[in-house]
Amino acid sequence: QVQLVESGGGSVHTGESLTLSCVASGFTFSHYTMTWHRQAPGKEREFVADISRTGETSNFADSVKGRFAISRDNTKNTVTLQMNNLKPEDTGVYYCSFRRVGASIPISGQGTQVFVSS
Repeated sequence: QVQLVESGGGSVHTGESLTLSCVASGFTFSHYTMTWHRQAPGKEREFVADISRTGETSNFADSVKGRFAISRDNTKNTVTLQMNNLKPEDTGVYYCSFRRVGASIPISGQGTQVFVSS
């Protein structure tokens, strides 16, 4: 059974940091690009960052470039999102996901809530 479990969310003030983790099971983790998305209240889910299967390549949304970092440990089936200099607009539920080949919809976890107050 495929499972993605996110953790590390919380409530912080502007400028502070959080580290989100996602532990995967039930599939061959190292075979897939892993992605973090987020969804703010009343808004569509949006792309935050992704990381290639080996971890050599990553991409970031313009809104988080220079503030967020993504990494993975294929020995622990874990992908991590380090979020620095957080802003109120970073508030939302953060999800990790992957997409099977040919699938139109990614598989996501339940998410972890991040709240950034000004």
